[in-house]
Amino acid sequence: MNTNEFKKQAHQFVDWMAEYFESVEKLPVKAKVYPGEILEKLPLKPPAEAENMDEIFHDFKQIILPGMTHWQSPNFFAYFPANSSYPSVLAEMLTATLGAQCMIWETSPAAAELEERVMNWLIQMMGLPQEFEGVIQDTASTATLTALLTAREKASKFQINENGFEGNEKYRIYCSTETHSSVEKAVKIAGFGRNSLVKIEVDEEHKMKPGLLKEAISRDLNHGFQPLCIIATIGTTSTTAIDPLEEIAQISSEYKIWLHVDAALAGSALILPEFRWMINGVEKVDSFVFNPHKWLFTNFDCSAYFVRDAESLIKTLEILPEYLKTQSQGQVNDYRDWGVPLGRRFRALKLWFVIRNFGIKGLQEKLRYHLQLSQQLKEMIIKSDDFEIMAPVPLNTICFRYHPSVTNDSAQLDKMNEKLMHRLNESGKVYFTHTRLNGNYVIRFVIGQTQTTNKHVQKAWELIKETAEKLNN
Repeated sequence: MNTNEFKKQAHQFVDWMAEYFESVEKLPVKAKVYPGEILEKLPLKPPAEAENMDEIFHDFKQIILPGMTHWQSPNFFAYFPANSSYPSVLAEMLTATLGAQCMIWETSPAAAELEERVMNWLIQMMGLPQEFEGVIQDTASTATLTALLTAREKASKFQINENGFEGNEKYRIYCSTETHSSVEKAVKIAGFGRNSLVKIEVDEEHKMKPGLLKEAISRDLNHGFQPLCIIATIGTTSTTAIDPLEEIAQISSEYKIWLHVDAALAGSALILPEFRWMINGVEKVDSFVFNPHKWLFTNFDCSAYFVRDAESLIKTLEILPEYLKTQSQGQVNDYRDWGVPLGRRFRALKLWFVIRNFGIKGLQEKLRYHLQLSQQLKEMIIKSDDFEIMAPVPLNTICFRYHPSVTNDSAQLDKMNEKLMHRLNESGKVYFTHTRLNGNYVIRFVIGQTQTTNKHVQKAWELIKETAEKLNN
């Protein structure tokens, strides 16, 4: 492909991209394919000769697109969103064109210094402690692993990095039963072992019980264990429950335990001053992560990780072979030492584009609109005779279930709601996911996609009611 052909194809691609954004809500939200269907349409062997880009793009539209779930659809109400926006996509195009590997300052000074500035912007926008320093990770999972590794090395005086586990370490990590599964995965990867993770029960609002946390720490100390890290969640995956950070922070401070906060989705809401109550006690937090790629309209992947003790983070992860030594070392942030991978994408560019193009006010307006829609839906469900709210709605996730007056049998209600959700998803008009709360199967309705409006929420609610009425037909 030469430059002229590239220009021609690029214009066609951009036209298609713009049309996709305008028409995505008309496509089936969830891919309607069976396992292996896409594989069957792909040749077993790679092409020996060059293929025409028009043919390749045709196959993208005919083979790949039908097998995609459309996360940018305004009718996507599943999981948590992985949001995009026009400025973010434009930045990604530039990032791909530059093709830079931004592992250290030397490899692209602008990438490193823009990242430093944008992370400081976020600290100001969210009301985080000014002594925090930030770095962009790929996901919150990686950020949590990084926090655990740093806590481990600081506690062992960096000896585990040098000598490995000697077998007599008895570390304990604490989280609630509602904490994201990435914590358990990180505990395994970091070498602690699954049995080192202590899960604390939650209250009726699905928040960690600080009293039980303190009891668990005291019990472990009496049995010779070393409490290493507490992970508090601001916005749990199932319900967006908000752990009582201030009380947890007091406990971590009392026992001198590393405190990490996972605010993957909910952290975005901190740009709204009225939600800063969620991080009362943050001055005692050691590390904090949230994902702009979830609810701040920035393409996946972009996870903002903040740490109080950057020196310990760097000491945990730094490595300096001869071929990476530079004259600028020690004068700048070489972010390859702030995370697990050496290679780094230029993620700061899209975040910079988004913050500048929306402005703080524009971002706040979008988030407040989503929160308003969520409260309106909650009220509609409360007023409905055949549906019930199953958890508090502090943010933008509504957990509900269909509960007709004719039955109170838990097993039957579970089957009914599972059937309801699958029928809704099979319609192609919406996409929902579920969770279990107190043993009950419940449907999650998450309002956070960039282009979702009141019209989309109302249509989805009407479809839910209509589909529920037909369940027994």
